[in-house]
Amino acid sequence: MTEGELWAPLTLEYPFTRTTGPVIGAFLTGLREGVLCGIRRPDGSVLVPPVEYDPETAEPLAEMVPVADTGEVVTWTWTSEARDHQPWDRPFAWAMVKLDGADTPLLHAVLVDDPSQMRTGMRVRARWRDEREGHVRDIEGFVPEPPS
Repeated sequence: MTEGELWAPLTLEYPFTRTTGPVIGAFLTGLREGVLCGIRRPDGSVLVPPVEYDPETAEPLAEMVPVADTGEVVTWTWTSEARDHQPWDRPFAWAMVKLDGADTPLLHAVLVDDPSQMRTGMRVRARWRDEREGHVRDIEGFVPEPPS
C-alpha cells in the first residue's frame, strides 16, 4: 500500500438459498423413488421433463402425471470418447427419448457398445441406479429393450 491509499476487506456473499419448487421438486423426488413424471399442459399433452409454465402460453402448470420408464429413441448421436465430468467412462449415445405417456423427449444416454446397436425408433428402458438421491443421474442410462 502507498501512503494515503484506503483499503478495506471485502467479502462477496450470496445470502440466499434456492429451492427446486413444487414442479422440479416433484420430478426429482420421483427420480429418487424410481418414478418418472411429466406435467400436463392445458391441451392435454405431457411435457418431460416438467416445467412450471407452459412454453407456448406462459400459463402456470401444476398437474404432475406419471410416465413410463420405457420409450422410443427420436434422434441420437454417438460419443466415441467420454469427456471429463460425464458420468460414463466409455462410448455411448446421447439420445432424445420420448417416454411412453409423454409428448416431448428427454435427453439422456443410451448405453450400448457401438453405434451399430443404435437406430432411430428403437425401444429403450431406463436402467436405474441401486442408490438414488433425486437427480437425473439416478437413471444410469437407457438400454435397448429386447425384441418382443
